[in-house]
Amino acid sequence: MEEIINRIGLGNAQWLVQLPWLLAAVIATPLIFSAWRLRVYPSWWWALLILMSVLGSIAAILAPTFLVLTVAIDLLLVLGAAVDFIWCYWLTREGISIRRTLPKTCSQGVSVDSQLQVENRTNGILHGVIQDDLPSFFEASPSRHRLRMEPMDRLTLERELTPLRRGAFSMERVDLRLSSPLRLWNRYLTFELIDSLNVYPNLKQLSDYAILAKSDRLSLIGVQKKRRIGQDSEFERLRDYARDDNYRHIDWRSTARRGKLTVKQFQSEQSQRVIFLLDCGRMMVNQKDGFSLLDHALNATLMMSHVALSQGDSVGMLCFSDEIHSYIPPRSGKSQMNRLIHAGFDQFPRLVESRYDQAFLYLSNHCKRRSMVVLETNVIDEVNAASVVDYLSNLQGPHLPVGVLLRDRVMFDAAENSEEGDFEMYRAAAAADILLWRDQVLKDLTHRGVLVIDAFPDQLTASLVNQYLEIKAKHLL
Repeated sequence: MEEIINRIGLGNAQWLVQLPWLLAAVIATPLIFSAWRLRVYPSWWWALLILMSVLGSIAAILAPTFLVLTVAIDLLLVLGAAVDFIWCYWLTREGISIRRTLPKTCSQGVSVDSQLQVENRTNGILHGVIQDDLPSFFEASPSRHRLRMEPMDRLTLERELTPLRRGAFSMERVDLRLSSPLRLWNRYLTFELIDSLNVYPNLKQLSDYAILAKSDRLSLIGVQKKRRIGQDSEFERLRDYARDDNYRHIDWRSTARRGKLTVKQFQSEQSQRVIFLLDCGRMMVNQKDGFSLLDHALNATLMMSHVALSQGDSVGMLCFSDEIHSYIPPRSGKSQMNRLIHAGFDQFPRLVESRYDQAFLYLSNHCKRRSMVVLETNVIDEVNAASVVDYLSNLQGPHLPVGVLLRDRVMFDAAENSEEGDFEMYRAAAAADILLWRDQVLKDLTHRGVLVIDAFPDQLTASLVNQYLEIKAKHLL
């Protein structure tokens, strides 16, 4: 090695010592271009080989005898990386096809299956990682898939998506990272696949209600059976006797024939109208266990709508905050339930002041017949409390107003706190004062003829259904 350097000459040898650094600059230029235009990036293996080349260059500076070996390693590295790069660039997207299979709708908190069908029509082996798009408020298991496919191969990849929030979401892309045969390069490909996914509130409570209603066990979910004042005259059907049934309705002939108690069921008064006014303003922003007050109100609304529609009544809904967001006119029938769900699933509380005047004016212009008007909101200060009291009171007469005011569990817990300490005492006193003011608002509504439901958010469904059944039993509507 020393003889070669002596033949070259000391001056030329010093120039050759700088050759590895020049090679590094030559190598860096295409790297920058490939990353910018071709989305081909060097891998960690490439960085490790570069580090070995740098160490060889340092060794050549300290000991010129390593110069020829370092140059040979650099040339071999450049040649191998160039061949590996050409293969990675040659594997273009035209030879790869990806399709996504995804349901159009799902329920909040309920996992759904998502599939990716990958087809390799190239002549090379695909090796890398594929990752499907993940919208916000979603969890995926697994989050990505490792990919290894032979030429002309097909593969189906599955994952579970769990939506944590209702609303309208979209999935727009699939990202694919391919590794070259020598693992020196990674190429990133993006496939545009646009699919929409509507996440609706969890409607499991509707099926639970239907099952319990058939077996007369609605008391398990807090729904109380209301005894009607008087009786409806139109006969509907015969059914098995259940506890709390009126013994006067027992059909003794059918009982003797069937060998067990049988009662007559009469058809209740139908074609009555129920309209929900759902406040989507700042009063409904508070959250508990990941659910806002509006989430609880919407779930209770859908549950009561299901009950009312099964009774033959017409149900409508108006969502508002500082403007009118959606309005579903009152109608009956099974298809109305789908309209209500679709109108409310993408409504979220907004940090704006709700315009009760616009909501009630819109209601008066679009609903002339007497209806049960259910306003679901919350009272925080005297300004919005006065608006709620005034507008609900003005409905008395033409309509049957029902005010649903959701309780703040944190406020009630603070008022009942028995811990010692100055801060805890002041906090409990402040919470008690607010609750006294809130109780006065409820009394004002009651004195003005407004039916009031005062319940915690997680207990609202049973309270709302019980109030509706009581109204039906007393023929108030």
